[in-house]
Order: sequence, then C-alpha cells, then structure tokens
Amino acid sequence: MEFEDRVPFVVRLEAEDRQALFESATPLVFSARQVLLREHEPTAHVLILLSGWTKVTSAAANGYEALLALRGPGDIVGEGAVLSGRPRGATVTALGRVETLAVDADRFSGLLDERPDISRKLLALTADRMRDSDRRRLQYAALNVQERLALLLLELIRSHGEEAEDGVQLTPGLTQSELAGSVGASREAVARLLKGLRERGIVRTGRRGLVVMRPDVLRKMARQGDR
Repeated sequence: MEFEDRVPFVVRLEAEDRQALFESATPLVFSARQVLLREHEPTAHVLILLSGWTKVTSAAANGYEALLALRGPGDIVGEGAVLSGRPRGATVTALGRVETLAVDADRFSGLLDERPDISRKLLALTADRMRDSDRRRLQYAALNVQERLALLLLELIRSHGEEAEDGVQLTPGLTQSELAGSVGASREAVARLLKGLRERGIVRTGRRGLVVMRPDVLRKMARQGDR
C-alpha cells in the first residue's frame, strides 16, 4: 500500500513559495534523541526538516505511548498547532542529527495569507495525512495484533529500511512501547511477539535497533488478515 503523505511539504511547493518560506526561517539543529516539539506545550513556531529523521509520538495519561509517524527531509511539523491556535498535539523527537528551519508562528500565518498556494498545498498535505491515517485504522481493524505488527514492520522496511548484512535495518530509536501503541496492543504483548519472531529467525534485536531477516514471512503474516 502506498501512502500520499510520503510526498514532503517542501517538494509540493513552487520555487518562489519555497524560497519565501525559507527566507522567513531561522536555522536550528537538534542532536539525536533531542525533543524538537513537545506535546501540550504552547505554539511558537513551525519547523521545516532539512536533513535527518524524527519520530512523532503521543502519550496517554496512563503512559501509553504511540508512534504516529516518522517525518524526514522536506516535511513540516508543528503546523497543526499554529493553524488551530491550540497547544501541540504530539511530541517530535530527533532519531539522529536533524537540521531544521524554524518559522515564527505569526510569520507563518502571514505567509499563508500572502501566498494562497502555500495554504492550498498545506491543506492538501493535511488531507493526505488524514486519509492515510483513516486507511491505516481501517486496515488494522481487520487484523489481529501479530498481523498488525507484521504490517507495521513492513511499512517501516519500505519507508525507512536500510540494507544490513543479514537483513533490513529499521530506523533506530523506536521503542517497543511506541510500536505497541501504533498497533493498539500492550508493550508486553508486542514484546512476546518480537521474542517469538526472534526465536524463529525472522527478526534480530540489539543495541542498534531491529533487523528484519525474513520479510517474506512478515508478508505472509500480514496477508493472513486480508483473506
């Protein structure tokens, strides 16, 4: 399944609009595991990601945390809070070194008024993200936890996998709690499933993250729920 929200915001803009956006911004650099934006905090700016990858997560009052998305070069984060005028709805954390451009909230709102095409492209991006989120929820509703986890790992392989000596290395920095929240399961349930996958030689886990050694088996698991 392909998702429209993979087309970054900056790529969607015309050259003049992109230049105006960049000229309104201030460079900011974040190190690995540093928080770029924090959930529930007031809004001051949006960030344009130039290099590096981030994870977008949200936590419930009981500590239940879910991975909502991965955002990388060309993406925009923090725009929802600016448009709504409400506190930030998610936390954005750097997975490695991340270079960004920060645009003040008032200046960003002004750009949307001055350049309607930026507004239209941002609206299209928001619609694509919502459509793909709905599509994932619908697909997950028909699957059990093991099938949902297999599908999530396959998505991560396609979008953020890197070739490793014995398989495909997934983006490091993702916790079992975040994976569990993404598939609607407890951390304990996902830990048991990953243990089973390790014992069968399907995945390998270690300090550098998770390596999928047998994506073909994951594809079979995911397809079980499509019948």
